[in-house]
Amino acid sequence: MPSSVIVRIGPFAIHWYGVLIVTGTLTAAWLAAKQAQRAGDDPEHVWNALLLCLFLGVVGARLYHVVSSLSYYLSHPGEIFGLQMSGFGIYGAVAGGALGLWLYARRHHLSFLRWADYAAPGLALAQAIGRWGNFFNQELYGYPTRLPWGIYIAPENRLKGFEQYERFHPTFLYESLWNLLSFAILLVLSRKAAKRLLPGDLFLLYGVLYPLGRFFIEFQRPDAWKIGGVPTAQWVAIAAILFFGSVLIYRHQRSGAVAVSEEEIPSE
Repeated sequence: MPSSVIVRIGPFAIHWYGVLIVTGTLTAAWLAAKQAQRAGDDPEHVWNALLLCLFLGVVGARLYHVVSSLSYYLSHPGEIFGLQMSGFGIYGAVAGGALGLWLYARRHHLSFLRWADYAAPGLALAQAIGRWGNFFNQELYGYPTRLPWGIYIAPENRLKGFEQYERFHPTFLYESLWNLLSFAILLVLSRKAAKRLLPGDLFLLYGVLYPLGRFFIEFQRPDAWKIGGVPTAQWVAIAAILFFGSVLIYRHQRSGAVAVSEEEIPSE
């Protein structure tokens, strides 16, 4: 059984979860800077925007979690924010981070969509890395299984109603692998299809890919927050796929129609 702590120094402890989140974040920022530099933009904007994106990302992630457990936090409002807070939602993190990037881009007269494209592949990679923090915390696992890749969950970390089982689906692993695949798709497209992409395409595609995988992964979330008997993350996934997918398709149809109309204009 993995330990959630890497090392303890007196009363202080360094946790795997935090280290992996920081590793994923810095890796994503480094990759975004490389993407910007490759496109001829100043990569320093990535590092300058990072703190704002992180702050709003944490706030968004926390608020999403708080809403998912609203009855508890209404009774314990002092636990909503604090140094010992636990519980974050990735949808809230992405929304908060995107808001931070939009504010920074607006302040510095940059194209939000262009810089969101630089961030998209690294964002998927950061999620793939960060999900392994759930492994060390013995969380984000699925239903009991006898499959060879099932993971052992200690009795104290088993969900109510599953105390008699020992091995469970590694839901965190499924999401990590999906995010890794999404990263590969986005990175390859950014390199191989750059001339055919419109500004914002990679970000919009991320907005389809992640929810698509998350929709199916939610079937292995016995502790999922539900609305109307359906996991809330699946409702969000459906809405995101429809919105981002529609915008992606519409923009390319409109771009194609404009290109055709321009070709039909006779030259002088």
